[in-house]
Amino acid sequence: MDTDEAALIERCRAGDLAAFEPLVEKYRQRAYRLAYNVLRDPEEAWDVAQDAFIRAFQALPSFRGDSAFYTWLFRIVMNVARDRARQHAARGRAFGTERVDEKDWDRILVDQGTAPDANATQVEERERIGRALATLSEPHRAIIMLSDLEGLSYREIAEVLNIPMGTVMSRLHNARRRLRDALGPLLVLVFALLLAFALAAAAEAQVVRFGTRIILASDGPPPSAPAPAPEPPDERLEAFLPKLKQLFRYNNYTSLERYRAEVPVGTTQRWSVPGDRKLEVTPQKVKGGAVSFNMRLTRGTVTELSTNIQAQSGNPAVIGGPKHGSGTLIIILWTNPSP
Repeated sequence: MDTDEAALIERCRAGDLAAFEPLVEKYRQRAYRLAYNVLRDPEEAWDVAQDAFIRAFQALPSFRGDSAFYTWLFRIVMNVARDRARQHAARGRAFGTERVDEKDWDRILVDQGTAPDANATQVEERERIGRALATLSEPHRAIIMLSDLEGLSYREIAEVLNIPMGTVMSRLHNARRRLRDALGPLLVLVFALLLAFALAAAAEAQVVRFGTRIILASDGPPPSAPAPAPEPPDERLEAFLPKLKQLFRYNNYTSLERYRAEVPVGTTQRWSVPGDRKLEVTPQKVKGGAVSFNMRLTRGTVTELSTNIQAQSGNPAVIGGPKHGSGTLIIILWTNPSP
């Protein structure tokens, strides 16, 4: 096992939650791709990846280090994803609906026609690859994903899928044969384009633009400090003040910090906050005009605030934070899910 990973895992076992974050950052996209391979739904795949990381952190005391950390993690991802797929299938039966075979869904979605432009040939080839992959069963797609995209060895794939190594070799051979039969001369392009296809058609991270405002709410006069450089009027904040006063019922509201970011979903943005604090904001999911965020405020090794929130365009999220001086910190989060 990588020595840095081993050190992080030991810190996690000792209760250091921050030590798990580098592991999440390192494997987040790969966990997402594995989950998407099973579920074929971007939002569900993000949910499953997050759930898998939570379960992995909780189960770290049972991780003995006999295998690589990522094979152990990927096995958790696959198990969670398959459980979610079974739940959806059971829910469909309970409501009297019939499960539509996955290849039929893919054919319906792909056969809408290609864009009549100079890239039509490339689009057609990508669609052919998509249809060929859709003809594979989920176990065969998983083998292709783990072997040709993630680069795992036969032994590692066997550990992830909990199947014998001989089954891995046989299943991979059959998956490649079926792709060869479906693609013919395109086979030489498959493995070069497969990763690009998966990222472009499924795992492309959405970008979210958002901003945070740190405000000190107090009943006394604002704290004395060197006058900052004048900022242009913030009409959005002025329009929002009546709601703040209604929510918190303080007399004075002083803007202390203002930050903006534009990052892919799943990327953590970190900022300094008055009182030697650190604010971490991670956009986790975009659905319609709403963005789900995870927000964490720390002071040294103490987590003062940790919450999941949702913000919409024109409807910011407001969080009452810890005491600061003679007042209370308030965090306002504005978002634009489609920058």
